[in-house]
Amino acid sequence: MKPVEVLKAFVDAFNEADVDALANLYDDSAVNHQVANEPVVGKTAIRAMFEREFATAEMVCIVENIYEDGQWAIMEWRDPLGLRGCGFFQVVNGKIVLQRGYWDKLSFFKQHNLPVE
Repeated sequence: MKPVEVLKAFVDAFNEADVDALANLYDDSAVNHQVANEPVVGKTAIRAMFEREFATAEMVCIVENIYEDGQWAIMEWRDPLGLRGCGFFQVVNGKIVLQRGYWDKLSFFKQHNLPVE
């Protein structure tokens, strides 16, 4: 799959809260670095991260723009509560090897009535 196709599959799985489908999009040694958090390394750890996050809050990704450049798929997104962010996905051989995301963690915590770390 091309990077943009992987990203579209990611959004579908994310919006279904399907942690197995999400994990299967990642390379075994992938890195997911949401810059508000420490990097998560490895497909198994990334799956566990998504499992924890979906158990903590209802999350929805509404795509505003998707771009593709070589190995990279880039997305601007928002959620129904107004949070906005962007994600960068490096895709090699149809698998995500690096994901980097930017969003406002404090706003996310407040919107979901979560305790601020």
